[in-house]
Amino acid sequence: MRGDYISQVSLFNKRVVIDMVLTVMGIVFVCSLLISLPIVFALGISAAVGLLLGGFPLQQLGASMVAASQSWVLLAIPCFVFAGSVMERCGMSHALVELARALVGWLRGGLGMSVIVVSYFFSDICGSKMAEVSALSSAFMPSLKKSGYRAEDAASLIAAGTAMGMLVPPAIFMIVISAVTNQSAVTLFLAGFIPAAVIGVCLCILVLIQAHLLGWPKDSRPSFNRLLIAAKNAAVPMVIPVVILGGFYLGAFTATEAGAIVALYSLLAAKFYYKNLPWREVCTIAYQSGVTTASVVFLLAVATVFQYILGVSGVPALLAAILEPLAVYHWTFLLGVAMITMLFGMVLEGLPAAVVLIPVVYPIAVKIGIHPIHFDIVQTAAVGIGLFLPPMGVGLLMALKFAQVGVWQHFKFYWPYICALLFGLMLIITIPELSLALPRSAGLLK
Repeated sequence: MRGDYISQVSLFNKRVVIDMVLTVMGIVFVCSLLISLPIVFALGISAAVGLLLGGFPLQQLGASMVAASQSWVLLAIPCFVFAGSVMERCGMSHALVELARALVGWLRGGLGMSVIVVSYFFSDICGSKMAEVSALSSAFMPSLKKSGYRAEDAASLIAAGTAMGMLVPPAIFMIVISAVTNQSAVTLFLAGFIPAAVIGVCLCILVLIQAHLLGWPKDSRPSFNRLLIAAKNAAVPMVIPVVILGGFYLGAFTATEAGAIVALYSLLAAKFYYKNLPWREVCTIAYQSGVTTASVVFLLAVATVFQYILGVSGVPALLAAILEPLAVYHWTFLLGVAMITMLFGMVLEGLPAAVVLIPVVYPIAVKIGIHPIHFDIVQTAAVGIGLFLPPMGVGLLMALKFAQVGVWQHFKFYWPYICALLFGLMLIITIPELSLALPRSAGLLK
């Protein structure tokens, strides 16, 4: 009896220590954010404090960071970042804008639909949400306002379209989540095309309804000649999605090799076709791509230490117990986790949400029978929506900055777009084949 009592007391004390460590880590993390410390350093400091207070070996800090940064797929990040920056600077987005307007501009609200169509095309090329918001705002904001769209509607269209574009490769988030969940980046890239199109259709239907209710004009008359000219001008940038989709589907190259191909193609197109990008600017873009890649890899490495502490502290088991009522049905579990992910994406941005939350929840999802690729696609969509949720989504704030509109002034015009995004997310959650059909037909899934 006495031995059992001592064992229980020891177990109780251990639980108290673990709870104290997690509480202190949380306080340190929040305080670091409040003093405007970058998230990667906030995670690193709180992880180091957790190791010290918990009595964990400090060697874990270096070992985890080195192991997390040695992933082959991460080499794709600098390539896609470089390619996206080059294409944005040399003006490829303008050709895509004209193609989209030629395709759907003849419909009522066609200019608004063009934003959604370009978001689908440009996400495939750009790879960066912030760069995409900037490019779309520069390309569309003046035209939308001139055509009678309110600034709030213009910001809503750009924000919702870019949120949808998170699912279109080569999003950097997809590369990171594939590394975090140990899944094929190529499979995840292929899986994103159809879900992105589904959400895009939901948004286009909403724009069509809004156009008739608010009297938005038609952008242009149907013109086959204009479509041919626009398609010809957009042929150079449109090579990239064709190469990415076709190459992945046929198994011609990996995600890292695709990044190298796209980077080389973008450089050649900028230098020999557009001829408007000096070598000095190319070097600047390469330097900025290296800095961006370093910050992403550093974040992934630091978060691994954070995940180690959460794992040995029993947080996954606690979270599994909390989410157990939702695990009765796959769709309820995915919806519950997606809601949490959206909040993480709104508050902590996309990548911290991937490297902190998803590794904890992913084993639970696999255990209850959810397909790993389906889970990753749902979380990618959720993070994309979270980045554009009011009042703190960084992507939304950037779009509102271009539109010169306040958050609360904008919200009463934005909620239909949030509903359309969430409806599209529910379709992806409840119909797994939307995510799995394309990679399965390519032979990447059984």
